[in-house]
Amino acid sequence: MGNNSFGIDLGTSKICIYNHEKKRVFVERNMIAIENKKHVIAYGDSAYEMFEKAPDNIVVSQPLNNGVISDINNTQELLRLFITEISKNNYKNSDYVLSIPHDVTEVEKRAFSELIADSVLKPRKISVVEKSIACGIGLNIDVKSSQGVMIVDVGYNTTEISILSFGGIVKSKLVKIGGNRFDDIIKNTVRKEYNLHIGSKSAESLKMQIDELKSNGQKGTVYGRNVASGLPVECLIDPLVLEECLKDSFLTITDNVKELLESTPPEIGANIYKQGIYITGGGSLVSNLCQNVANGTGLKVNTSETAENSVIFGIAEIIRNKKYKNIITEV
Repeated sequence: MGNNSFGIDLGTSKICIYNHEKKRVFVERNMIAIENKKHVIAYGDSAYEMFEKAPDNIVVSQPLNNGVISDINNTQELLRLFITEISKNNYKNSDYVLSIPHDVTEVEKRAFSELIADSVLKPRKISVVEKSIACGIGLNIDVKSSQGVMIVDVGYNTTEISILSFGGIVKSKLVKIGGNRFDDIIKNTVRKEYNLHIGSKSAESLKMQIDELKSNGQKGTVYGRNVASGLPVECLIDPLVLEECLKDSFLTITDNVKELLESTPPEIGANIYKQGIYITGGGSLVSNLCQNVANGTGLKVNTSETAENSVIFGIAEIIRNKKYKNIITEV
């Protein structure tokens, strides 16, 4: 592909864009803030800062849900703003490679390509790649020759469990559990155990601190509204309480991993046994999830320090390396 190429991973929580000309990966929150239903006043991380704080005339939203496009106009506007920012307006006649989930309908798949084709970006060529395949490449797995790889991608709304062999997907399953569910569970637990209402951003912050708090023998500080008095208060949260409340969700993911393994051809299963399971995605960073999967399956679990960005790193490698040209499909 030419220098004027972009790779895009549209996540419910974050949008990742690779600019081939600058060899740079750009990651921001998938959020847009619109004032009086007309004017975009913030997007990305700036819009996230306004989330749960904006007045009624400003709507802060995520235009993707459960891995699919729920608001095409706002998604197009977000992409235009992001790509304009990182390319300094040098985006006309560019090539685009988009990651798409495996378990979505044909209509939903078309929506991903139309998102670019029908926008002001004026693309030269649009190609798509299965998300789990891009993820495998981003994890430095030789997906074209590997004869059995299991990837568990724990996202914001969903967990995509895939088995790859020789550059294709043998089996795949989408489980509607991810980081957002973890946040909701934490919110409900804090309300039940501590009589405290907290927001989604506070729940997410607590979720990502569990390991550190446990290691340091500390409790997490959170601010919210007391259920009884209705007044704002500060509260200390035990990380062990948070860890315990997430166990059922971890068990559900583990059970789905086992279910997919049980229906996998024996020869492929043997390779997975030797290599272990690869767990990635932002949700995989939550305390004890990987250990729960390892305990429940009896298999080794491989993790990555760049778990949140494995898909976009894979797309970047696809754009750079000609050997992957038959893995993408032009639309």
